[in-house]
Amino acid sequence: MMAGAEKFVEADNAEAIITRIEHKSRKIESLLKQNKPVEALKTALEGSSHMLRDERCKSANWIVVHRALMAIKDVEGMFSSLDPEYYDILMKYLYRGLSTGDRPTCDQCLRIHEKLTERAGLGCILRSLADTVNTV
Repeated sequence: MMAGAEKFVEADNAEAIITRIEHKSRKIESLLKQNKPVEALKTALEGSSHMLRDERCKSANWIVVHRALMAIKDVEGMFSSLDPEYYDILMKYLYRGLSTGDRPTCDQCLRIHEKLTERAGLGCILRSLADTVNTV
């Protein structure tokens, strides 16, 4: 086994991961109904599956993160309660959102990208783009 390969989840564990993502999705929907979009985003980003190779898992997790991202109305306010530990993974998801070509998704991702770059600096962008192994 290659060094570091144990960090990646193999396809035979994919069903268990999909189940965890579905549970996370229900929790996020509950937070959104309680008008807690930042908590929903934190939940979506926690334990994020950027260490996965299975595309089904990545797609399922993207759907969850996308739902939380689209619920953010106050981008400035979001950063007052979002810990810096989430910045790099958030940037990766913003680029995934931009790659969809969906206008509302791209608009939201660009709004958040601008504020995230102001707050986290260009290093956040560079780390996101340079890490081609841990993709979302």
